[in-house]
Amino acid sequence: MSRATTSKLTVGRAVDWDFAATVGAKLARPGPAASDYTRRQVIDQLSEASRSAELPVREVTGLTEGGEVPEARVVDRAQWIRAATQSMRIMTGGNDLDADGGTRPPMIAGRITGAQTGAVLAFVSSGILGQYDPFGPGGGELLLVYPNVIAVERQLRVQPYDFRLWVCLHEVTHRVQFRANPWLADHMSTSLAVLTEETADDVSEVIGRLAKFVRERGNGVAAEPNSSGMIGLMRAVQSEPQRRALDQLLVLGTLLEGHADHVMDAVGPAVVPSVATIRRRFDERRRRKQPPLQRVLRALLGVDAKLSQYTRGKAFVDHVVSRVGMDRFNAVWSGPETLPRPDEVDEPQRWIDRVL
Repeated sequence: MSRATTSKLTVGRAVDWDFAATVGAKLARPGPAASDYTRRQVIDQLSEASRSAELPVREVTGLTEGGEVPEARVVDRAQWIRAATQSMRIMTGGNDLDADGGTRPPMIAGRITGAQTGAVLAFVSSGILGQYDPFGPGGGELLLVYPNVIAVERQLRVQPYDFRLWVCLHEVTHRVQFRANPWLADHMSTSLAVLTEETADDVSEVIGRLAKFVRERGNGVAAEPNSSGMIGLMRAVQSEPQRRALDQLLVLGTLLEGHADHVMDAVGPAVVPSVATIRRRFDERRRRKQPPLQRVLRALLGVDAKLSQYTRGKAFVDHVVSRVGMDRFNAVWSGPETLPRPDEVDEPQRWIDRVL
């Protein structure tokens, strides 16, 4: 992240990130019961799969960054939470010095926000299979959460090694995306800086936008893409530059997730023999209804919006690649101006006509 970008980020200074990591680790649910042998086996296989997935991902995507294949870090839920807090600290400017030269927020306020952040991460930690963190050590780090991999492969009743490799194909695709296109991390940082900066909007303007949002939903006006649920509520109180920044982040996330899902399936049974069964059962799991409290939490945390990113993004990539091939699709990685616009995600021909 550039110095110019981090100087605009201040929201992270309000959080005691060390306390967030401690609270999150304590609140994280224990992983599924497993013997020491099973734990060692899944850790070793995930490490191996993260390396062996690199070549087929590069071949399918046509994206190469030329360097050696970096090792993934296989972690448990508490370790993922600690890594996530460090990444969020960097992403939100929490490393910047305050006016007195310190790095910590006021104790009480920082502990409160830290506890809230830790609780959210504890909830999320039980559902994360893997994550590429472009702000991690060494310019980026691939994390694989082995207790969750064990839990899901048991739930789906699929071949363990095939599933572990399938998961790695998705996460390694993210590693390749960012390492082959270093500008992506800066683009994320720039959008996040705008999204989190304070605005000069009058309170009455914010209330007016919020009232319009509530009124339209009450009158049955359909929400625009990326404008339903909590995301819609966020957009209602944001300034126009912040809404554009949120759109940029959502569209980028949709592209990255959809592209990774496309690659998972494009690699095919030659690499993952039971890929069709895994995909069918995994999609059924995504669509499965959740208990009421969990549905509320998922909505508040944007989990359902994340699932929509997979579906809409994959449909976009599938359509464009089927029409023009992967080589021409890769024009999407040229820079921010060639990323799909919000109205192009669901109408990919518009992107083809504009960019190619």
